[in-house]
Amino acid sequence: MALNTDKHHSEEVAGSWLETRFPAKPILEGLKGWTVGSHRSSYWMFFGGTTLFFFGIQVLTGMLLLLYYSPTPETAHESVYFIISQVPFGWLIRSIHAWSSNLLVGSLFIHFFSTMLLRSYRKPRELVWITGMLLMFIMLGFAFTGYLLPWDTVAYAGTNIGVEMPASIPVIGGIITSILRGGDTVGAETLKRLFALHVSIFPLLCLVLTIVHLMLRNLHGLSVPIGSRVRYTGDSLYPEYLLKNAVVWTGCAMMVISLAMLLPATLGAKADMLRAAPAGIKPEWYFLFLYETMNLFPTTLFGLNGEMVVNGVLGAAVAGLVLLPFFDRKAAREERSSLVTVLGIGVILYMVVMTILGYRL
Repeated sequence: MALNTDKHHSEEVAGSWLETRFPAKPILEGLKGWTVGSHRSSYWMFFGGTTLFFFGIQVLTGMLLLLYYSPTPETAHESVYFIISQVPFGWLIRSIHAWSSNLLVGSLFIHFFSTMLLRSYRKPRELVWITGMLLMFIMLGFAFTGYLLPWDTVAYAGTNIGVEMPASIPVIGGIITSILRGGDTVGAETLKRLFALHVSIFPLLCLVLTIVHLMLRNLHGLSVPIGSRVRYTGDSLYPEYLLKNAVVWTGCAMMVISLAMLLPATLGAKADMLRAAPAGIKPEWYFLFLYETMNLFPTTLFGLNGEMVVNGVLGAAVAGLVLLPFFDRKAAREERSSLVTVLGIGVILYMVVMTILGYRL
């Protein structure tokens, strides 16, 4: 009996010590005061949470893979092979990392287009949109920089294509290619630079932007589509809203684990820098629409380099998307306009069609 009393007293002392130094209760009570509204399209908001969840899986599995990965042309392929063949459950961790990367990009695209079509960027959420756009570019950068790390034949050939694509951009194209490649050809310096971007620079930028993005998102609350009414405002950020997201995240976890077990990631033959690229090499599906555009576009157009024209149009489109909240004056006045809807749906259809053509041709 005395032992139980002493144990209970020790727990109270420990709890009091922790509460004094980290007052979790007031923080949780404060979160309960933040309400999240709902409308007929509010289910789209879960894709922001799923994107964050898949990114968390990427960070966790990436740290585990780093314990064994060696970023040099001589050892990269061998270290990945060692992970999938010798490390207990290494094949599963790598497969989860690969699948969550694809699902992250898919969730990211859905989140981006739903935010765009619902006009969630309008006043006062312009900075939420801009930080979200920057995060999307960084996430795509994660996908590109991680592609070469296994150092197999497909990854090497795909990276050769990828680093050359910006070369035709006026003024800065050559600089971007030179920075990424680190030499005349894709080699050891390229692997080192992409590895540094993938595990150090991009994660730091992503952490800062994610914190700012979430703070702004919670500050301004859930955007309601123009003309819609909020059905209720009873859901607090904690615990109702977080619990709903936890249910969705559980489903996402089951999906990524199932895919990783049923369709584990493969590893091709080790890259040979002296051998010609295999026929039919294509980039990952999320870059395929751009790659196919480059392939189908004329080599020259009105005396201009075809790739330069495509990159110029792409750059203008990206700039327009980043500044969309300032261009869409009707949305700022809470007025409906079909122009952004038509443009958004047009971009989606274009990406889908070009991706299908990329796989068929």
